[in-house]
Amino acid sequence: MKNVRLIIISGPSGAGKSTAIKVLEDLNFFCVDNLPVVLLPKFMELSNQSAEISKVAIVVDVREREFLKELPIVLKEMTDSGYNAELIYLEASDDALLRRFSETRRRHPLSEGESSLDGIKRERDMLASVKTAATKIIDTSGYNVHQLKEIIRGYFSGPLSQEKMVVQLVSFSYRYGIPSDADMIMDVRFLPNPYFVEGLKDLDGRDNRVKEFVLNKEETKEFLVRFENLLNFLIPSYLREGKTCLTIAIGCTGGRHRSVSIVDFLADEISFERCILKKRHRDIDRT
Repeated sequence: MKNVRLIIISGPSGAGKSTAIKVLEDLNFFCVDNLPVVLLPKFMELSNQSAEISKVAIVVDVREREFLKELPIVLKEMTDSGYNAELIYLEASDDALLRRFSETRRRHPLSEGESSLDGIKRERDMLASVKTAATKIIDTSGYNVHQLKEIIRGYFSGPLSQEKMVVQLVSFSYRYGIPSDADMIMDVRFLPNPYFVEGLKDLDGRDNRVKEFVLNKEETKEFLVRFENLLNFLIPSYLREGKTCLTIAIGCTGGRHRSVSIVDFLADEISFERCILKKRHRDIDRT
Protein backbone atom coordinates (compact mmCIF):
# COMPACT_ATOMS: atom_id res chain seq x y z
CA MET A 1 0.00 0.00 0.00
CA LYS A 2 1.28 3.46 -0.88
CA ASN A 3 1.77 5.36 2.36
CA VAL A 4 0.24 8.81 1.86
CA ARG A 5 1.24 11.23 4.59
CA LEU A 6 -1.77 12.58 6.51
CA ILE A 7 -1.67 15.78 8.57
CA ILE A 8 -4.78 16.69 10.55
CA ILE A 9 -4.90 20.29 11.76
CA SER A 10 -7.20 21.14 14.65
CA GLY A 11 -7.56 23.66 17.45
CA PRO A 12 -9.78 26.52 18.60
CA SER A 13 -11.10 29.24 16.33
CA GLY A 14 -8.51 31.98 15.90
CA ALA A 15 -5.50 29.77 16.72
CA GLY A 16 -4.16 29.82 13.14
CA LYS A 17 -5.64 26.81 11.34
CA SER A 18 -6.43 28.79 8.17
CA THR A 19 -2.87 30.12 8.07
CA ALA A 20 -1.44 26.63 8.59
CA ILE A 21 -3.50 25.01 5.85
CA LYS A 22 -2.49 27.73 3.37
CA VAL A 23 1.18 27.05 4.11
CA LEU A 24 0.66 23.31 3.64
CA GLU A 25 -1.09 23.98 0.33
CA ASP A 26 1.99 25.94 -0.76
CA LEU A 27 4.07 22.89 0.21
CA ASN A 28 2.05 20.78 -2.25
CA PHE A 29 -0.16 19.05 0.29
CA PHE A 30 -3.60 18.10 -1.01
CA CYS A 31 -5.70 20.17 1.39
CA VAL A 32 -9.30 19.74 2.50
CA ASP A 33 -11.07 22.03 4.94
CA ASN A 34 -13.71 20.49 7.21
CA LEU A 35 -13.82 16.95 5.84
CA PRO A 36 -16.33 14.96 7.93
CA VAL A 37 -14.42 12.66 10.27
CA VAL A 38 -16.49 9.62 9.31
CA LEU A 39 -15.35 10.01 5.70
CA LEU A 40 -11.65 10.19 6.54
CA PRO A 41 -10.82 6.45 6.16
CA LYS A 42 -12.54 6.29 2.76
CA PHE A 43 -10.88 9.52 1.65
CA MET A 44 -7.43 8.15 2.55
CA GLU A 45 -8.20 4.89 0.78
CA LEU A 46 -8.93 6.85 -2.40
CA SER A 47 -5.84 9.04 -1.88
CA ASN A 48 -3.67 5.94 -1.72
CA GLN A 49 -5.04 4.90 -5.10
CA SER A 50 -4.18 8.25 -6.69
CA ALA A 51 -0.86 8.60 -8.49
CA GLU A 52 -0.85 12.36 -7.90
CA ILE A 53 -1.43 12.52 -4.14
CA SER A 54 1.46 11.80 -1.77
CA LYS A 55 0.59 14.00 1.21
CA VAL A 56 -2.73 15.24 2.55
CA ALA A 57 -3.66 17.95 5.05
CA ILE A 58 -7.14 18.21 6.57
CA VAL A 59 -8.68 20.76 8.95
CA VAL A 60 -11.02 19.33 11.56
CA ASP A 61 -12.69 21.62 14.10
CA VAL A 62 -15.93 22.30 15.97
CA ARG A 63 -17.89 22.52 12.73
CA GLU A 64 -17.91 18.70 13.05
CA ARG A 65 -20.15 19.07 16.11
CA GLU A 66 -21.29 15.61 17.29
CA PHE A 67 -18.79 13.80 15.01
CA LEU A 68 -15.81 15.56 16.60
CA LYS A 69 -15.53 13.05 19.43
CA GLU A 70 -14.94 10.33 16.84
CA LEU A 71 -11.66 11.87 15.63
CA PRO A 72 -9.31 10.30 18.25
CA ILE A 73 -10.90 6.89 17.62
CA VAL A 74 -10.65 7.18 13.83
CA LEU A 75 -7.08 8.47 14.05
CA LYS A 76 -5.99 5.53 16.22
CA GLU A 77 -7.66 3.04 13.89
CA MET A 78 -5.88 4.54 10.89
CA THR A 79 -2.51 4.59 12.65
CA ASP A 80 -2.97 0.98 13.74
CA SER A 81 -3.75 0.12 10.10
CA GLY A 82 -0.39 1.51 8.99
CA TYR A 83 -1.28 5.03 7.88
CA ASN A 84 1.35 7.70 8.44
CA ALA A 85 -0.89 10.15 10.32
CA GLU A 86 -0.20 13.15 12.57
CA LEU A 87 -2.63 15.32 14.51
CA ILE A 88 -1.31 18.86 14.97
CA TYR A 89 -3.23 20.91 17.53
CA LEU A 90 -2.85 24.69 17.33
CA GLU A 91 -3.36 26.23 20.76
CA ALA A 92 -3.60 29.85 21.92
CA SER A 93 -4.33 31.58 25.21
CA ASP A 94 -7.73 33.14 25.91
CA ASP A 95 -6.16 36.60 25.78
CA ALA A 96 -4.57 35.93 22.39
CA LEU A 97 -7.82 34.58 20.93
CA LEU A 98 -9.84 37.50 22.29
CA ARG A 99 -7.33 39.96 20.84
CA ARG A 100 -7.48 38.29 17.42
CA PHE A 101 -11.28 38.32 17.36
CA SER A 102 -11.24 41.98 18.36
CA GLU A 103 -8.71 42.86 15.65
CA THR A 104 -10.76 41.14 12.94
CA ARG A 105 -14.08 42.40 14.37
CA ARG A 106 -15.47 38.88 14.28
CA ARG A 107 -17.55 37.13 16.91
CA HIS A 108 -16.58 33.70 18.13
CA PRO A 109 -18.64 31.11 16.19
CA LEU A 110 -19.88 29.52 19.43
CA SER A 111 -20.65 32.71 21.34
CA GLU A 112 -24.38 32.30 20.54
CA GLY A 113 -25.35 35.75 21.82
CA GLU A 114 -22.95 35.54 24.76
CA SER A 115 -19.42 36.91 25.03
CA SER A 116 -16.56 35.64 22.88
CA LEU A 117 -14.89 34.36 26.05
CA ASP A 118 -17.91 32.13 26.74
CA GLY A 119 -17.61 30.78 23.19
CA ILE A 120 -13.89 30.12 23.63
CA LYS A 121 -14.48 28.16 26.83
CA ARG A 122 -17.28 26.15 25.22
CA GLU A 123 -15.05 25.34 22.26
CA ARG A 124 -12.18 24.22 24.52
CA ASP A 125 -14.51 21.74 26.21
CA MET A 126 -15.58 20.36 22.83
CA LEU A 127 -11.97 19.99 21.67
CA ALA A 128 -10.57 18.47 24.90
CA SER A 129 -10.37 14.88 23.57
CA VAL A 130 -8.85 16.08 20.29
CA LYS A 131 -6.11 17.98 22.12
CA THR A 132 -5.35 14.92 24.26
CA ALA A 133 -4.88 12.80 21.12
CA ALA A 134 -2.59 15.35 19.42
CA THR A 135 0.81 14.28 18.12
CA LYS A 136 2.11 17.83 18.52
CA ILE A 137 0.71 20.93 20.23
CA ILE A 138 1.88 24.30 18.90
CA ASP A 139 1.11 27.34 21.05
CA THR A 140 0.56 30.24 18.64
CA SER A 141 -0.15 32.87 21.32
CA GLY A 142 3.09 34.75 20.79
CA TYR A 143 3.21 34.43 17.00
CA ASN A 144 2.04 36.86 14.38
CA VAL A 145 0.86 35.49 11.01
CA HIS A 146 4.33 35.66 9.45
CA GLN A 147 6.00 33.89 12.38
CA LEU A 148 3.37 31.14 12.37
CA LYS A 149 3.88 30.61 8.65
CA GLU A 150 7.61 30.20 9.25
CA ILE A 151 7.06 27.66 12.04
CA ILE A 152 4.62 25.58 9.97
CA ARG A 153 6.82 25.77 6.88
CA GLY A 154 9.88 24.68 8.84
CA TYR A 155 8.03 21.80 10.49
CA PHE A 156 6.63 20.34 7.29
CA SER A 157 8.93 21.44 4.47
CA GLY A 158 11.41 18.55 4.59
CA PRO A 159 10.55 15.21 2.96
CA LEU A 160 9.76 12.60 5.58
CA SER A 161 12.49 10.32 4.20
CA GLN A 162 15.14 12.89 5.09
CA GLU A 163 14.24 12.61 8.78
CA LYS A 164 14.64 16.32 9.38
CA MET A 165 13.83 17.67 12.82
CA VAL A 166 13.00 21.29 13.58
CA VAL A 167 14.69 22.39 16.82
CA GLN A 168 13.01 25.52 18.15
CA LEU A 169 14.83 27.48 20.87
CA VAL A 170 12.45 29.74 22.79
CA SER A 171 13.31 32.25 25.52
CA PHE A 172 10.48 33.08 27.91
CA SER A 173 9.54 34.77 31.18
CA TYR A 174 8.23 32.67 34.07
CA ARG A 175 6.08 35.69 34.87
CA TYR A 176 3.95 34.92 31.78
CA GLY A 177 3.93 31.16 32.10
CA ILE A 178 5.75 28.21 30.59
CA PRO A 179 5.23 27.75 26.80
CA SER A 180 2.60 25.03 26.45
CA ASP A 181 4.29 23.54 23.38
CA ALA A 182 7.68 23.06 25.10
CA ASP A 183 9.19 19.55 24.99
CA MET A 184 12.10 20.52 27.25
CA ILE A 185 12.26 23.34 29.81
CA MET A 186 15.45 24.82 31.24
CA ASP A 187 15.31 27.30 34.13
CA VAL A 188 18.28 29.71 34.06
CA ARG A 189 17.15 31.91 36.95
CA PHE A 190 20.15 30.60 38.92
CA LEU A 191 22.48 32.69 36.73
CA PRO A 192 23.52 36.24 37.80
CA ASN A 193 20.83 38.72 36.73
CA PRO A 194 21.84 41.74 34.59
CA TYR A 195 18.59 43.42 35.60
CA PHE A 196 20.22 44.51 38.86
CA VAL A 197 23.36 45.87 37.19
CA GLU A 198 23.48 49.60 36.51
CA GLY A 199 23.48 50.29 32.79
CA LEU A 200 22.15 46.83 31.83
CA LYS A 201 18.59 46.87 33.22
CA ASP A 202 17.06 48.68 30.22
CA LEU A 203 18.92 46.59 27.64
CA ASP A 204 18.06 43.03 26.61
CA GLY A 205 19.96 39.82 26.05
CA ARG A 206 20.67 40.59 22.39
CA ASP A 207 22.93 43.47 23.40
CA ASN A 208 26.62 42.55 23.50
CA ARG A 209 27.06 44.18 26.92
CA VAL A 210 24.37 41.94 28.41
CA LYS A 211 25.73 38.88 26.60
CA GLU A 212 29.21 39.56 27.95
CA PHE A 213 27.87 39.87 31.50
CA VAL A 214 25.84 36.63 31.29
CA LEU A 215 28.14 34.43 29.22
CA ASN A 216 31.41 35.28 30.95
CA LYS A 217 30.25 34.13 34.39
CA GLU A 218 31.86 30.86 35.50
CA GLU A 219 28.50 29.27 36.39
CA THR A 220 27.21 30.13 32.91
CA LYS A 221 30.25 28.57 31.23
CA GLU A 222 29.84 25.37 33.25
CA PHE A 223 26.08 25.26 32.58
CA LEU A 224 26.57 25.66 28.82
CA VAL A 225 29.13 22.84 28.67
CA ARG A 226 26.80 20.50 30.56
CA PHE A 227 23.70 21.53 28.63
CA GLU A 228 25.38 21.19 25.23
CA ASN A 229 26.56 17.71 26.25
CA LEU A 230 22.96 16.85 27.14
CA LEU A 231 21.71 18.10 23.76
CA ASN A 232 24.47 16.20 21.97
CA PHE A 233 23.12 13.04 23.58
CA LEU A 234 19.39 13.74 23.31
CA ILE A 235 18.95 15.16 19.81
CA PRO A 236 20.43 12.20 17.90
CA SER A 237 18.29 9.93 20.09
CA TYR A 238 15.15 11.91 19.23
CA LEU A 239 16.07 11.70 15.54
CA ARG A 240 16.40 7.93 15.73
CA GLU A 241 12.99 7.82 17.41
CA GLY A 242 11.51 9.72 14.44
CA LYS A 243 10.72 12.96 16.25
CA THR A 244 10.19 15.80 13.76
CA CYS A 245 9.94 18.84 16.06
CA LEU A 246 11.65 19.63 19.35
CA THR A 247 10.87 22.82 21.28
CA ILE A 248 13.42 23.77 23.93
CA ALA A 249 12.18 26.54 26.22
CA ILE A 250 14.71 28.49 28.29
CA GLY A 251 13.25 30.73 30.96
CA CYS A 252 14.29 33.45 33.36
CA THR A 253 12.35 35.89 35.53
CA GLY A 254 11.56 38.60 32.96
CA GLY A 255 12.38 36.82 29.70
CA ARG A 256 14.55 39.72 28.50
CA HIS A 257 18.12 39.14 29.70
CA ARG A 258 19.51 35.76 30.74
CA SER A 259 17.24 33.47 28.72
CA VAL A 260 17.65 35.64 25.60
CA SER A 261 21.46 35.59 25.81
CA ILE A 262 21.49 31.82 26.34
CA VAL A 263 19.15 31.17 23.41
CA ASP A 264 21.21 33.40 21.11
CA PHE A 265 24.41 31.66 22.18
CA LEU A 266 22.99 28.17 21.60
CA ALA A 267 21.50 29.17 18.24
CA ASP A 268 24.95 30.31 17.09
CA GLU A 269 26.97 27.48 18.59
CA ILE A 270 25.10 24.20 18.29
CA SER A 271 24.73 22.38 15.00
CA PHE A 272 23.25 19.02 14.13
CA GLU A 273 23.42 17.43 10.70
CA ARG A 274 19.73 16.62 10.25
CA CYS A 275 18.21 19.52 12.18
CA ILE A 276 16.69 22.85 11.20
CA LEU A 277 17.49 25.25 14.03
CA LYS A 278 15.20 28.19 14.80
CA LYS A 279 14.95 30.66 17.67
CA ARG A 280 12.27 32.93 19.13
CA HIS A 281 12.22 35.37 22.03
CA ARG A 282 8.63 35.11 23.26
CA ASP A 283 8.54 37.79 25.94
CA ILE A 284 11.38 40.14 25.04
CA ASP A 285 9.05 43.05 24.22
CA ARG A 286 6.84 42.68 27.27
CA THR A 287 7.27 45.00 30.22
